[in-house]
Amino acid sequence: MVATLPDLLRLLVIPVLGWAAWRDIHTRRIPNRVWPPLVILGGLLLVWEAIQFFVFSAPGGQAFLIRAGISLLFVAPLGYAFWWFGAFGAADAKAMIALAVLLPTFPTYALGGLELPIVDTTIGVFSLTVLTNAVILAVAAPVGLGLGNLLRRRIEPVVMFLARPVRIDSLPDRHGRLFETPDGFTHNGLDLDALRMYLRWRGLPLAALRAAPDVARDPASIEATGEPTDGRSDIDDDLDWDDADAVPTVDGDAPAETLDDPWGVDQFFESIDRSTYGTDPEQLRDGLELLATTDEETVWVSPGLPFVVPMFAGLLVAFTYGDLLFAFLRWIGLFPLV
Repeated sequence: MVATLPDLLRLLVIPVLGWAAWRDIHTRRIPNRVWPPLVILGGLLLVWEAIQFFVFSAPGGQAFLIRAGISLLFVAPLGYAFWWFGAFGAADAKAMIALAVLLPTFPTYALGGLELPIVDTTIGVFSLTVLTNAVILAVAAPVGLGLGNLLRRRIEPVVMFLARPVRIDSLPDRHGRLFETPDGFTHNGLDLDALRMYLRWRGLPLAALRAAPDVARDPASIEATGEPTDGRSDIDDDLDWDDADAVPTVDGDAPAETLDDPWGVDQFFESIDRSTYGTDPEQLRDGLELLATTDEETVWVSPGLPFVVPMFAGLLVAFTYGDLLFAFLRWIGLFPLV
């Protein structure tokens, strides 16, 4: 492979972002320490290239300055804005900012007789190409989910493109959001991280909740509470999630309609001092009621694909093929207009 040293060093972002995407899929948590090295490397490479252009009078200095400015002053703040308005998670925004610093201009790699990326853009801002590629691939993800459900004969209009059935006993190890309530399908169900927080707070395994819903529903069964954690799945806790015998006890069975605080949900929200990922008391009650009373062994869950994952896929496409949006515009004959 033939490339400038800065462009070769930029390839280090591939394994780093790949690891971040893998971790985000499995834990929904990416350590903050991942991003500063990429930002520092990107800053050093920007200074290096600026010296080449403006100290040694290499051609293309003005174009470099404009593209670096767009990446730093538009793409990076855009990532922060997406996080601010709730469209991104914090890790997604940090990844986008890191890419804006590290990848302001199109790299060039000569591999045999092939020059990569194949499709560049008139703007020439590589971080913007990674972002548009990621958006296009993220939009395509529901199509793949729907086809998977179709092949398995899980046919539910609309829902099959946004969620899939999973076993209830697998929920303690999953991330995503319930797409069901006792009244039917919803797009705004219980976040599984919030479910883990509640069950850890109560010290109540999911299997025990399902084995004795009438007892678990009664807030009188809540005695000593535990550490709710932040809801992540990759930690050790004292719960045996499959222990159906770990049922709390109460004196008598109060009818569900007479309970002031079914499931102790209000008590839970009053006692914690951390985020529940947008889950409110009504969503938590509905989710608990569904899981405790359904006769099905599966529920529909949206996997909630972290944006770092399509961002990584968009990065791979950008380094090899190039810009998907500009390729499409060229294909339909609109390229001269952009």
